[in-house]
Amino acid sequence: MKKILLLGSGELGKELTIALKRLGQYVVAVDSYHDAPAQQMADEREVINMLDGDALDAIVAKHQPDLIVPEIEAIRTERFYDYEKQGITVVPSAKAANFTMNRKAIRNLAAKELGLQTAHYRYANTLEQLKEAIEIIGIPCVVKPIMSSSGKGQSTIKSSDDIEKAWEYAQKGKRGDQTEIIVESFVDFYAEITLLTVTQRNGETLFCAPIGHRQERGDYMESWQPALVKPEDVEEAKRMAAAVTNALTGAGIWGVEFFLTNKGVYFSELSPRPHDTGMVTLAGTQNFSEFELHARTILGLPIPEITLERAGVSAVILAENEGSNVDYIGLEEALSFPRSDVRIFRKPIARVNRRMAVALAYDKIGTDIEEIKKRAIEIAGKIKVVVGSGI
Repeated sequence: MKKILLLGSGELGKELTIALKRLGQYVVAVDSYHDAPAQQMADEREVINMLDGDALDAIVAKHQPDLIVPEIEAIRTERFYDYEKQGITVVPSAKAANFTMNRKAIRNLAAKELGLQTAHYRYANTLEQLKEAIEIIGIPCVVKPIMSSSGKGQSTIKSSDDIEKAWEYAQKGKRGDQTEIIVESFVDFYAEITLLTVTQRNGETLFCAPIGHRQERGDYMESWQPALVKPEDVEEAKRMAAAVTNALTGAGIWGVEFFLTNKGVYFSELSPRPHDTGMVTLAGTQNFSEFELHARTILGLPIPEITLERAGVSAVILAENEGSNVDYIGLEEALSFPRSDVRIFRKPIARVNRRMAVALAYDKIGTDIEEIKKRAIEIAGKIKVVVGSGI
């Protein structure tokens, strides 16, 4: 049995904790607030500000974990190098955590060192620098904080009137204390995909079937697997994913995002952990969900193969209001649909447009994905998040 310190305890961490517990592991779930989703499943819980390096050190010293598994960006990741020197395994590695928690580091690695095709980009630390960068990049363009998650702080500039609002939104949506932003040229893509990539300690790199997704406000609304992608584009995405994960080192699952364009495949971003769009794998689309794959990989357990078992779609269920005492109505009607499921995250606080649950629909391989998508969206629409009631 391994003791695992999970840094970040949201819905992705909750499903990972369940997968780890099924494999007999001991999980300490850490977050900045009480009763986060993964804490409800873990053996122990801690509540700290993970951007406080001293507090992070104290938690590591207290629990002496075998593995440290980051689930969010807002962590003092530079401390990870010291933890590795102490003999603690950081998942997938201290280097990977530090690079991928920072869009500047990962973009420089992908574009400059590895030569992967990316959008044109510039960095800015002030509103004036943003305006200068846009002069070079052009409009339309995309603005993102160097450090954020789930699309927070991300916006598209369509005219000069949007520049100041984009700067303010990026500063509001950033995680941590870095004010720097990245400005990217707008990529004329016809599809976005996530390629879940599994790097093993003792084994070859494995790839899941491509996952398609649709975004609003920089956050995914629906995801589906398999995404229909030209074979040559799949192979190019695999080549890019293997190159960047190999450079970052370590074992685990990675959510590698790509734009598909008429000019080829563009590398976009990656996360060194289960990806939100990968929640579609909870619909049984694969022989192992992304969380089961991550659990096996970080424990050094074998994965004989990854197989596509059926087609599936996930559709998010968002809160419409802010408040506590969260409850859900419409569950009985939602679960009356055939070949469906719902996962409620049980977050203790609701905020407008916060992801609170996910609807899942599935069918046999070859079924029109648009039909499955309609069903998933309809299921999601049956459930309403209410506040001010419940226990």
